[in-house]
Amino acid sequence: MKKTSSLSELGLATNVSGAIFRPLPSAVPPSPNSNSTKISVIGAGNVGMAIAQTILTQDLVDELALVDAMPDKLRGEMLDLQHAAAFLPRTRITASTDYSITAGSDLCVVTAGARQIAGESRLDLVQRNLALFREIVPPLAEHSPQCIILVVSNPVDVLTYIAWKLSGFPSNRVIGSGTNLDSSRFRFLLAEHLEVNAQDVQAYMVGEHGDSSVALWSSISVAGVPLLGSLEKQQIAYEQEVLERIRRAVVESAYEVIRLKGYTSWAIGYSVANLARSLLRDQRRIHPVSILVRDLLTGVPSDRDIFLSLPALLGRSGVVGVTSLHLTDDEAACLSRSAQTLWEIQQMLGL
Repeated sequence: MKKTSSLSELGLATNVSGAIFRPLPSAVPPSPNSNSTKISVIGAGNVGMAIAQTILTQDLVDELALVDAMPDKLRGEMLDLQHAAAFLPRTRITASTDYSITAGSDLCVVTAGARQIAGESRLDLVQRNLALFREIVPPLAEHSPQCIILVVSNPVDVLTYIAWKLSGFPSNRVIGSGTNLDSSRFRFLLAEHLEVNAQDVQAYMVGEHGDSSVALWSSISVAGVPLLGSLEKQQIAYEQEVLERIRRAVVESAYEVIRLKGYTSWAIGYSVANLARSLLRDQRRIHPVSILVRDLLTGVPSDRDIFLSLPALLGRSGVVGVTSLHLTDDEAACLSRSAQTLWEIQQMLGL
């Protein structure tokens, strides 16, 4: 891939700054081991670039590396972002088709994969993406052996399992974006129904990021008040019907966006930037993300390595802890079915 022209190639002096700024004798050059932060985004499609743009505007990193198999498009995306330098926090932006550019990353965000098309479930994508991940994950692990891998490509739960197996990393450093965005959609729709601000609604979608996702009705609260517990008994049945319609709307919302505009991008961009902030700034925030749930869920056999979303505590080392869920019998059964769905698909992978 052709590199950006250097100052000397453009006929410009390379020591211009010396003529403008007088160096201070006490100034010390930055250490090569300084606490700079680097994120690599694999895949320069609509989702990858929405994530890159959001990360830049939120000033989350010192260096952003982009990787894609299409050199012309990749270079164009890199230049487009670089040309916005005057309007953004100072960030070094690089791009290449060679994975060596990701070396030293703190976080590698994988968005590359076959695009989901209208009428196709996320789980239908798995075989088309397995071969691609065999090309992506090993070089990422080689060049950044201490990084956190965040999988966004769909079907995200199965692909996170694949990334874990291919990387050889401990499970706390391989995470899927999971139901973090689903939960945001859930909170938005609940807030619309209740006519309150979504930031005052606490609600989680867990399990598979897909058709078998589970809404944790029992944990929904508004301004700290449990929603179902605050209703009169005669209202609960009615409200549960309304909530189930909301759950279905959450599951179908991505399909609706894809039908209307061909892909999803902006919401997942904000969702991933939200996760990156919690991880890289060690914020110890709780997010419903796809993690290895072995020995964490009753009803899921302990010998099954399954990734699905649970509310997890995220920090600089990846997954720091997992929330102890108090599930109703119905919620536990639904979550078990969601795990079984993913397990059956994993059995076809041969990993």
